[in-house]
Amino acid sequence: MITFRHKGDFSKLTKYLEKAKKAGNLDGLDKYGREGVAALSSATAVESGKTATSWYYKIERKKDSVTIGFYNSNIQNGILVAILLQYGHATRNGGWVEGRDYINPAIQPIFDEIVENAWREVTKL
Repeated sequence: MITFRHKGDFSKLTKYLEKAKKAGNLDGLDKYGREGVAALSSATAVESGKTATSWYYKIERKKDSVTIGFYNSNIQNGILVAILLQYGHATRNGGWVEGRDYINPAIQPIFDEIVENAWREVTKL
């Protein structure tokens, strides 16, 4: 027979976790946002340079999460140029310009770093 007794509760742990959840590490996400914009800018094909310099990020805090999003503001004729470069597009004379996957390889190391650092924070307790 195994018996288990304890005295007290988990209120201190619960309080710590709630505080950590509310605080979020927005400074860290800001760092990753700047790094992501730099990576996307340097990976973007440069003809006029406008698309490469039009990357930006937003950090949004919701009830149970914090997200970081990367965006590009260069719009020509109602279409995001960054998407045309990524996926390809038709030309006026009926041709096709093949896209080049430049977004995913540029941003993946930033995502990997976020995951690695988050895991390090979680496991250091």
